[in-house]
Amino acid sequence: MAKFFPIGQIMGFVFSLILTVIAMLVYFTDMSFTTGMIILLVTAFIQAGLQFMVFMHAGETEDKWAIYSNIIYGIGLIVLTILGTLLILIWDM
Repeated sequence: MAKFFPIGQIMGFVFSLILTVIAMLVYFTDMSFTTGMIILLVTAFIQAGLQFMVFMHAGETEDKWAIYSNIIYGIGLIVLTILGTLLILIWDM
């Protein structure tokens, strides 16, 4: 019976709820902008990784390194797009 109980998914769900409560505390408490943004960014990246690993089953297939490399490639494209946009539109270079 224990092998049919999805303890990993339940723990992932509870951890997602905890991260969401932390993000809501940033909104409802009076903290500086810099501190709030750091906490929000850290919790967002942790929760995105948690979603990939637990609920999208990224590490449970034979080709998990192909999935991980696609995720890293996507993150690299996102960072490159954001930095390129800032470079052209904001920093006038």
